[in-house]
Amino acid sequence: MLNSTSYLDFLSKILADQVRQVTIANNSIEYTVTTANGLEVCQTTPDGDTEALIQLLQKQGVNFKVENSHPTSPNPWATVVLGLAFPALALASAWLLQKQGDGDSNSFGAYGVGKSKAKVYTQGQTGITFKDVAGVTEAKQELQEVVDFLKNDQKYRNLGAKIPQGVLLVGPPGTGKTLLAKAVAGEAGVPFFSISGSEFVEVFVGVGAARVRDLFAKAKRQAPCIIFIDELDAIGKARSSNPQIGGGNDEREQTLNQLLVEMDGFGSNSGVILIGATNRPEVLDAALRRPGRFDRQVTVDRPDKLGRVAILNVHVQGVKIGADVQLEAVATQTAGFSGADLANLVNEAALLAARYDRQAVEMTDFNAAFERVVAGLENRARVLNPIEKKTVAYHEVGHALVGALTPGGGKVSKISIVPRGMGALGYTLQLPEEDRFLLDSTEIAGQIATLLGGRVAEELVFGRISTGAADDIQKATDLAEKAITQYGMNQVLGPVAFDRTTSQFLGGSNRRQISDQVAQQIDQQVKASIDQAYQVAKDILISNRDLLESITQQLLDQEVLEGDELKNLLAQAQAVYA
Repeated sequence: MLNSTSYLDFLSKILADQVRQVTIANNSIEYTVTTANGLEVCQTTPDGDTEALIQLLQKQGVNFKVENSHPTSPNPWATVVLGLAFPALALASAWLLQKQGDGDSNSFGAYGVGKSKAKVYTQGQTGITFKDVAGVTEAKQELQEVVDFLKNDQKYRNLGAKIPQGVLLVGPPGTGKTLLAKAVAGEAGVPFFSISGSEFVEVFVGVGAARVRDLFAKAKRQAPCIIFIDELDAIGKARSSNPQIGGGNDEREQTLNQLLVEMDGFGSNSGVILIGATNRPEVLDAALRRPGRFDRQVTVDRPDKLGRVAILNVHVQGVKIGADVQLEAVATQTAGFSGADLANLVNEAALLAARYDRQAVEMTDFNAAFERVVAGLENRARVLNPIEKKTVAYHEVGHALVGALTPGGGKVSKISIVPRGMGALGYTLQLPEEDRFLLDSTEIAGQIATLLGGRVAEELVFGRISTGAADDIQKATDLAEKAITQYGMNQVLGPVAFDRTTSQFLGGSNRRQISDQVAQQIDQQVKASIDQAYQVAKDILISNRDLLESITQQLLDQEVLEGDELKNLLAQAQAVYA
């Protein structure tokens, strides 16, 4: 059954671009309209000049067809009515849309384009408190003061103290910056506005600034409260002083300027605390980071061993853990993992346990999950021919022997010739015995020699080399270059930094302006470092040639060597590294 509507309602839906198809007959009009539940077919009675209606449909781009065989003559009064109705409907629609806003002049008229898109958690109901955040003890202590101010602000005001207006959380990805901000709101029990920096900026100039104004206006009405801006560098990047770049009038810079004014302008933001998060603090505008805006910078770094144990304890809640699982052992082998990495590790272990229909997650599942995360999935479908398999076996044992006898690489815990990931035909797993924060030049040289050990083993045994060492050579060259150009560990070039770090937490560097002579010296010293490490690896493998053969034969038979068996084999190696 068709839904009957008035002719005026039909016209208003045309103007609102809701009508999709129209069929005009002698005594009725059928049309298809878009509704919340999908497409709906409606019917109405013509009232006026058909020619005027056709002109309107053509103007709005609506598909239509005329089935009446006896067209009516134009009615001049109907034409006048239609001519007055259309502008009136347009004005009425604009007025209704305007009323849907809250009257804020920053809402970009009737359509609310300048409205803030922040998610609002009322009364701190973020579902997260400090007990849900582990491994960042120092950061929690810094933020506890913010929580205390939001709960007991009068205590600070009586002493004349001012709480920081802004707190900047900086650190590598996945370390828990967003989680910490939610925990602050959860502990304080205040409204929490959450938005990403990219949500401010649109194509239209001025929209970002309008959204900043709207966000702070809403926050002031609910003070005390917290505004959290994730990925702050999306709008807080340093403004250009070059008029040819950006010109100081682009949308992002206008948004940043408005944020600067809202944080520390003539107006008061009493009770509104802004928490920003970024992993690129070095690109932020100096005016944004100055005291009075972001007074405090809190580093949320990768956790140490004790922190990793605490994080694992949080993430294993709700997971059935076997009696043999030792979270401290898991924390030891996951040096450098962030909180997000550890959460992923626990989940992968649980998925593996479910795959094998276990009743609880066992230590073997954690070990397998760790290898899956660092080396990729096993790819047993990739079948190597006998020559390739022998080459890979000698290559990996070469890594293991050199790694066992040189400093800086950690303990060799596993050798495998089972292909993994996208291109690894085998791998040697070295695990750190403790957290390390510094490396000396001897340890870096040892790491380079270990990386080259596989290539050296191939050359000694087969008298030829393969493409399997390509990734090792790349890593060895990068490490040798860093030692010279960033760490100043070369005696010829001295303690000079030829590369500048471009990102504190994301890595990356670029070369300073140097002369051709210095560039040539850098190349020569990198080559000399590689050659020296290559010779060290060669001396070790020549001295342990028989052990290289015996371990390789066992590896070919078993495909994997680990645990006490591997430890006892590598203990027979003769050290020659000085």
